[in-house]
Amino acid sequence: MVTEETTRRVTKRRVRTRANLLDAAFEVFAAKGFGRVSIEEVCEAAGYSRGAFYSNFDSLDELFFALYRQRADLIAEQVSGALALDGPDLDVTAAVDRVTEVLLLDLDWLLVKTDFLVHAARDPKVAETLLEHRARLRGAIAERLARARGFTPPPAVLGDIDGAAHAVVAAYDGVTTQLLLDKDVEHARVWLKQLLTALLTDGSGAPQQGH
Repeated sequence: MVTEETTRRVTKRRVRTRANLLDAAFEVFAAKGFGRVSIEEVCEAAGYSRGAFYSNFDSLDELFFALYRQRADLIAEQVSGALALDGPDLDVTAAVDRVTEVLLLDLDWLLVKTDFLVHAARDPKVAETLLEHRARLRGAIAERLARARGFTPPPAVLGDIDGAAHAVVAAYDGVTTQLLLDKDVEHARVWLKQLLTALLTDGSGAPQQGH
């Protein structure tokens, strides 16, 4: 019984340590840029030793991917929740409104993600892992689109549901790149809404009909 209780305390402490390291790393990455941050700086910001860091992560790359999964899961939940409200028959225009209202448009995260993208572009192994994460995100979006859209196909120019998911992610990437420069969140939401509506409808806001 004592051993079980001790194990629970250790597990809770480890979970808390990991969460604190992730939070501290996010703040330091956002302030200085991913490529300019050391493990020591993350440890100092979190108030932990290097030992605590290495008991949770092998490297800053691994820590970043933990952050990326966290954010990707949040985005997937946001999209899923917005689409689920229509049940099996998606009202595209209404769903796009809901998605763009709740979708994560966090400038600090976009800065961190962009820094890491440049880092990954110079390291094939990191790029491969990042591509796998992005593919999983597109897969999650495609799955939700397929469930929510029922038998209504995406616009023919996109090919299929996978093509629609690629287009949704590309639209998000494009809008967030502009957002990094002008920092106009409200305009970004409007622009993203217009792009997604054009991608997922015939351009008029009316869902595509089956052929």
